[in-house]
Amino acid sequence: MGVVRKAWGIAGLLVMLSLAGISGVCAHDPFTPLKMSRLPAGSMAMPFELTSLDGTRVRLSDLAGKVVLVNFWATWCGPCKEEMPSLARLQRQLDPKKFVLLTVTTDLQRQGIAQFLSHAGVTLPVLFDEDQEVSRSFMVRGLPTTVVVGRDGTLLGRAVGPREWDSQESVALMRQMMENGK
Repeated sequence: MGVVRKAWGIAGLLVMLSLAGISGVCAHDPFTPLKMSRLPAGSMAMPFELTSLDGTRVRLSDLAGKVVLVNFWATWCGPCKEEMPSLARLQRQLDPKKFVLLTVTTDLQRQGIAQFLSHAGVTLPVLFDEDQEVSRSFMVRGLPTTVVVGRDGTLLGRAVGPREWDSQESVALMRQMMENGK
């Protein structure tokens, strides 16, 4: 019996130390506080070109050298609408020479989207993914989904569900990505 207890004690200690090591590693990962998934190293964002609410064509390739936060949303999605103000506040806090925020929707009611943004007092670039090709390429399965694209076009992180995008952790993450891209 004493040998079994001693074995369990050693095994338990090893498990606790291993978990402490894992949590220590996670604590240093800037994606962890936002509950974002890191994407596999070397994953590249699929190039896209979409039309904005004001009719401008936006190409992801034109944003090379900047961190791009791509937020997929819809007007019928309550959590999407709730996080919009925090996205706008995040955008205002970061250098537009180094950071771009894009929102992508499959909604086709341009006037309804314009009214929503006006009513919410939010100014954000809205791109239309009419054929849902971009949403599929970013594997959007639920809304809101937000993806961080690094300066070199690599996919860095992904969040499904709403976040407080203007939190200290989020601003720190974006600034870190802007400085070193990882």
